[in-house]
Amino acid sequence: METLKHDTLHDLEHGTPALFIWSARALPALLGAQFFLAGQALFGEMSWDLHGLVGAIVGLPVLVLAGGAIALPRLRGFGWWAGLTLILYVAQVGLAMADTGALAFHPFNGALLLTSAIVMLAKVERRRRITADIPRNPK
Repeated sequence: METLKHDTLHDLEHGTPALFIWSARALPALLGAQFFLAGQALFGEMSWDLHGLVGAIVGLPVLVLAGGAIALPRLRGFGWWAGLTLILYVAQVGLAMADTGALAFHPFNGALLLTSAIVMLAKVERRRRITADIPRNPK
């Protein structure tokens, strides 16, 4: 079999942890919910409290992805994107706590965070798909 040179495809025989996969799947969904909740709060349909709560919950998959990329050598190829996602999330929280001038960057940074999460999901799903295609040799 030809050697795969893509970093996120390192040590495919060990698979991808389910928590890492589900975190990559949950993150874009939670961020999409954040955009919805912000719109609802902006137009007075609900309070900003739920937006803040979901924003805190978003931190869980971000930390799982960044931690997994650091702790597991086979996931090191995700390090750049996981690190970027973590930085964008920390910036997002900082912008949310800022005064009204800096708060204007909050939606833009949220869009960057969503983009980063979608790229991470695509990379994780690519690894999962290729891992499923590897023939197993029972010993």
